[in-house]
Amino acid sequence: MAPRLRQIIGEATATLAAAGVDSAAADAEHLAAHVAGVDRGRLFMLAPDEEFLARYRDLIEARARRIPLQHLTGTAAFGPVNLSVGPGVFIPRPETESLLEWALAQPLPDQPVIVDLCTGSAALAVALAQARPQATVIAVDDSAAALAFARRNVAGTQVELVEADVTADGLLADLDGRVDLIVANPPYIPLGAELEPEVAHHDPEHALFGGLDGMVVIEPLVAHAVRLLRRGSGRIGVEHDDTTAPATVAVFDQTAAFVDITARRDLAGRPRFVTATRRG
Repeated sequence: MAPRLRQIIGEATATLAAAGVDSAAADAEHLAAHVAGVDRGRLFMLAPDEEFLARYRDLIEARARRIPLQHLTGTAAFGPVNLSVGPGVFIPRPETESLLEWALAQPLPDQPVIVDLCTGSAALAVALAQARPQATVIAVDDSAAALAFARRNVAGTQVELVEADVTADGLLADLDGRVDLIVANPPYIPLGAELEPEVAHHDPEHALFGGLDGMVVIEPLVAHAVRLLRRGSGRIGVEHDDTTAPATVAVFDQTAAFVDITARRDLAGRPRFVTATRRG
């Protein structure tokens, strides 16, 4: 990296760190690469001019105000895909990639039916569609703002978007008993939880909070899964708050419709999602 650019990014890193940004160095480099229109690994080739410096300074100031990095770049990486994101849609998190990895490892038919509930940006749906091009993939959300981003992200894929409330009775009733895999990253944060500014001020509340105990959306999701999943083989993975793994397992247990109910952890070792198989 050129000495002048190294100094500029170093100063930007210090600014972000002083503002409380945990990933200050990485964010400073990401924003420099975004302004320059190059991959982060090619920053060493960059000779910054005044236009670059002005745009970069504005973005660093915005990031220091704790505007999410992904809102500034307009994109978010999730597993093997890059997604369009912005205000009004939940930014997919690396933690959810553990749920994606589990889903990709499941033995499914050659032409499976996959449902992504609370799809948001359609992150899980798009990644699964890319890995399973012969699958029927249906992604559901009730947020018009989120679906606007999801439409951009599913363009060119086989993903079908459905605007619907995932807690409503009879959701996707035409698929009863035909679904091979359900994935869901629902609103699950208990009300009153302390959140980082990027989350509290910029992620939509509708995508974050799952009632006082974080379970208000998870419970109807499991009820839908009982009738939607194929008996004896249909599988489901539901993400949850790291304080509600036992409660999520209990919801599956109470239905008596599932076997192999398993609480799983993310790559950081935190309780993250529960999986189960529909009883035959």
